[in-house]
Amino acid sequence: MQHTQKGSKLTEVFLEVFKLNGLLVTTGDQLIKDLGVTSARWKVLGALSYNESTMTVPDIARAMGQTRQAIQRLVNEMIDDKLLETLDNPKHQRAKLVRLTDKGQETFRKVMEKQIPWVNAMAQEIKEEDLNSVAATLKHLNDYLS
Repeated sequence: MQHTQKGSKLTEVFLEVFKLNGLLVTTGDQLIKDLGVTSARWKVLGALSYNESTMTVPDIARAMGQTRQAIQRLVNEMIDDKLLETLDNPKHQRAKLVRLTDKGQETFRKVMEKQIPWVNAMAQEIKEEDLNSVAATLKHLNDYLS
């Protein structure tokens, strides 16, 4: 069995996304290393910051496309570092709600102070219609795989 032409191109896209993910993690870690935060923690802070309500660990894991166990480990560490806190969940006795502490909100604000000029500079090199197309395609693939 062989790839169709589109299947082959989509495989190429996947390989580029895998490479991009690695580069984003490495670059992200470098960008914010002086803040004492890793890219993995940045993603958790972002998931909570951009959500309009508190989330459970499984909610965060789904939003990030990660395993619940990996997110639970990060959340536990971030609670120890006073970046996050848990609240009782009226809908579930064991699945606590997670939210940013004041320190977590401040840390995310500082992360974004570094991310915004970095991403704006990179975005200048790409046509807006190309960004729209890539974003729509990646959303479609995420929806398909979810």
